[in-house]
Amino acid sequence: MNFTIPNWLIILGGCGQIFTALIYPYIRHQVFDWYNDVKQLKPLNQEIAKTYGRYIQGLNFSFGLIAILIPEDLKNQTHLATAITGLIAAYWVGKVATQIAYYPMYQIPQKLHFKIGSYFMNTLFILFAVVYTLLLLHNLKLF
Repeated sequence: MNFTIPNWLIILGGCGQIFTALIYPYIRHQVFDWYNDVKQLKPLNQEIAKTYGRYIQGLNFSFGLIAILIPEDLKNQTHLATAITGLIAAYWVGKVATQIAYYPMYQIPQKLHFKIGSYFMNTLFILFAVVYTLLLLHNLKLF
């Protein structure tokens, strides 16, 4: 079976990843009141938490930029394409698994736009996981 992921889908995923990077500070501040929680940590732990938050934001942005700028290279079945799509697939599959396993026990604010936003973001995360997993399988020549 020879299946190719269309560039528009990869680019759409890239735009979504950049969106998640840009919206990330708003979600941390408005939805999760993250900054007030972080203030309760020791100073070093505050900086570590902030650094990890920046890593997440930077990875989401970088993955999106790669998808937008070089979608064809992500599916050319080279070792580098396999490594990059494998990394990004693992990142998003891990995010979705974490979301399912741990996050349902926590409550987000019950305002309608937060609920809708939660469904929208989860849909994006699943889209990213599926697109990059398909790209990985394609690069591994499994389909």
